[in-house]
Amino acid sequence: MAAPTPAPDRAPDGPRALRVLTGPNLYFTRPAVAVTLDATGVLRADAAEVLAWQQPLRVRRVGVGLPDSPARHRAAADLAAALVRRAAVGLTGRLAAVARIGDDETVVVAFPFRHRQLAETFGTAVGRAWTAITRDGVPAATAVADATAAVRGAEPGESVRPRRPEIPVIAVTGTNGKTTTTRLIAHLIRTGGRIPGWSSTDGIVIDGEVVETGDWSGPGGAARVLDDPRVQVAVTETARGGILLRGVGTAVNDVSVVTNISADHLGLLGVHTLEQLAEVKSVVVRITRPGGWAVLNADDPLVRAMHAVTRARPWFFSPDPDCPHLDEALDAGGRAITVVDGTIVVLARGLDPVPVAPVLEVPITLSGTSRVNVANALAATAAALAVGVDLADVRAGLRSFVADADHNAGRLNVYGLGGPDGTVVILDLAHNEASLTSLLDVAESFRLPDGVLGVVLGTAGDRTDDAIHAMGELAARRTATLVIAGQDRYRRGREPGEMEAVWRAGAAEVGVVDVPTVDDEAHGLRHLLDADLPPGSVVAVCALEQRAEMAAEIARRGGAALTPDQVGERVGHARR
Repeated sequence: MAAPTPAPDRAPDGPRALRVLTGPNLYFTRPAVAVTLDATGVLRADAAEVLAWQQPLRVRRVGVGLPDSPARHRAAADLAAALVRRAAVGLTGRLAAVARIGDDETVVVAFPFRHRQLAETFGTAVGRAWTAITRDGVPAATAVADATAAVRGAEPGESVRPRRPEIPVIAVTGTNGKTTTTRLIAHLIRTGGRIPGWSSTDGIVIDGEVVETGDWSGPGGAARVLDDPRVQVAVTETARGGILLRGVGTAVNDVSVVTNISADHLGLLGVHTLEQLAEVKSVVVRITRPGGWAVLNADDPLVRAMHAVTRARPWFFSPDPDCPHLDEALDAGGRAITVVDGTIVVLARGLDPVPVAPVLEVPITLSGTSRVNVANALAATAAALAVGVDLADVRAGLRSFVADADHNAGRLNVYGLGGPDGTVVILDLAHNEASLTSLLDVAESFRLPDGVLGVVLGTAGDRTDDAIHAMGELAARRTATLVIAGQDRYRRGREPGEMEAVWRAGAAEVGVVDVPTVDDEAHGLRHLLDADLPPGSVVAVCALEQRAEMAAEIARRGGAALTPDQVGERVGHARR
């Protein structure tokens, strides 16, 4: 089963759903309305009937296809876009319209707008016209005329214009690493003497002070940051859901950062493939100012390709100095940032490499064991330099940003119990296969030869069965002891016990069938710490919440967060 999608409200004769996107979005770089239409009538109709609808609506790309075929889905989308264009002729003249295949036998058609009420009225009228044509047999010309008449004279309502900030904006998107990267960028800016405001999935922080908690990775978070008069540089985490449901919170940004693209939240809101997910994320890059910078992961082909959709200068990053694509950014007049002989360096065509800092002196990398955080540090360094943070301040900021609960809560926070050769606990928001792989790689770097690796596994229910199954298989293959944490608060529409069954099915793929389930991740941590693990073991916890409770449990047992020096000592011991 795929992760459940909430059923949309269906108007009897109108659209299934109507979304007002107040900023740049998947369809346009300006505000737009997205109307979801029931396509079953078109998908099931005979070819002659579809052709009879296409002709009066002047569909640009004539094609019918077999019922329920991909070609018929495309024909339905083309028909919806043509309907919007024809209905607009009697109102405003020419109106751009694009349409895509949606979920559950729907199509989504979008058009730009300036006035909210008029746009909503028009979208509703289009939905009714679509139903009249494809379900009720009303001639297309009549339905179009009725839609035009329903809108003519309607109140325009408020004018909607996306915000054009007067301060620099750094917009961060991607699948994994967004929050860590935004936090580090804000830290570097603050080290450089300016007041940052940043919004993310963990809240809103102004000049180091948390002013709101919760998920603020949508346009509302960007607005809250930009409304604060103290803020001199805005750093906005921009998530997939906010782009699809409301659009981006600003008309432009000065620097865009894309960390990576991997499978997460697929099967929701019409996004089923990595390519579609990359297209959604690329909205952030498309609106970067021509004089700005697009900081892109050179090792990720879907991210690297975003250079083609922006007029901003490219700044590629990769921990691998031999990455062949770094030269592409340099040849285009841009920059690159990588690691040469253990030191972060900035590259520009015709100039000597500029050293920034040794990786081992950047605590967020955990002595270089976290390749993901090396990449995040490269991206954050590029973004900070791009908005004018002095190199000396960047160096100081990289050295003072620690992978602990104060600086980067819930992201690879490392604790020790029982001295240098005791058990290490790592808390991380590993919520998909890619982030779990990263967590396990780091955990292995802390395991001593006689120790074992134990994992407390969990994630939210808005992932596909395939994704949850893959995480169960991965964890079971790579660990000696596996515990499943119940996630009652994060079932996201699934039945009790449903996710646990999928976890176990994944573990069974590699022969692991005895996998206990506990109430939550805090109980999972206690379960493993009570198991008398051998010296030198590591416990990795997928920590969606309860970070404070787990830190308190570690402290109760005599443990504490490891300092950067202690991290280096343990990693060095593990390597010997």
